[in-house]
Amino acid sequence: MPPFSTRTRLATVSALTALGAFASLGTATAAEPALNGEWAPFTRCPVDAPAMLAADGLAQTPQCVVSSSASGSIKLGNTTVVTGRTNLQIGIVQNADGTSSVVAPPGGALIAEPATVPGGLLGLMCPSDIPVITGLCESLENSSLNKITATMESVGAPYDFNQTAGILTDMPIVALPVRIHLENPLLGSKCYIGTAANPIVLRPENRDFPAFDMTFFQGDGTSDPAGEMSRINLTGSTQNDSTFAVPGATGCGLNVGLINLAVNAKTGLPSASGNNSLTLNNTQTHLTGLNAPGTVTPRAGAVLAENWHSAVE
Repeated sequence: MPPFSTRTRLATVSALTALGAFASLGTATAAEPALNGEWAPFTRCPVDAPAMLAADGLAQTPQCVVSSSASGSIKLGNTTVVTGRTNLQIGIVQNADGTSSVVAPPGGALIAEPATVPGGLLGLMCPSDIPVITGLCESLENSSLNKITATMESVGAPYDFNQTAGILTDMPIVALPVRIHLENPLLGSKCYIGTAANPIVLRPENRDFPAFDMTFFQGDGTSDPAGEMSRINLTGSTQNDSTFAVPGATGCGLNVGLINLAVNAKTGLPSASGNNSLTLNNTQTHLTGLNAPGTVTPRAGAVLAENWHSAVE
């Protein structure tokens, strides 16, 4: 079987570039390894996951994808949050029938710098016509307890992955269910917008096309035009989704949901589709895999893992 075409690789990378948007308010992870050369961006590729190792190079082909952005924004109801650096790392198993499956790293696919909610608790729930909340608002003025951060978390596996949409514009690429964790001492530890049972479902689309180039390298990451590995680089694209609905906040505060009511009233939640949006600016996406996976069947997944480990410095 011949290697995947450039079009196929481009579709996969562009599609997964969109996934970087899902990390807009992500979480921190443990220290990552440093990798040599062309492997450098792929610090969390799940090469040791059973589904990746089982890829034989014919019926299934394993690949690694990383997508990052330095900035973006997300609007939920009446609240817009400017986001910082984001990073998505994920494995893809391409099937011979044209379908594919997503494999997440053990610590989760999405990480990013925490985002600060403008105005803190004062901006999120004040003023309020609920007496208990009014008193709380008065006590928050000039208080260090005002600060609130938001973290986006996956609450289920991605689905409806459309590889063709990755090379097109204005077509949903994948569906990703998420929730947003609001953190502040007065909110308690279980304050979320969206839940596992009722998530925010993001369906990002390309708004423009990324610049394209390809490099080749040896298994350990050393650049080599005749190397067994290739890396596709797609840079500069913007992604957006303005179709998702946002449920109301739940689990906020200790007084039987009173803070839920205040947060929802001030921020305009729940918020119907068309009132919310997600944008990720200047995405930088890289995909890597074996040039000729069929030549190492049935060990394509094992060879990819061996190469990744050989590049760890």
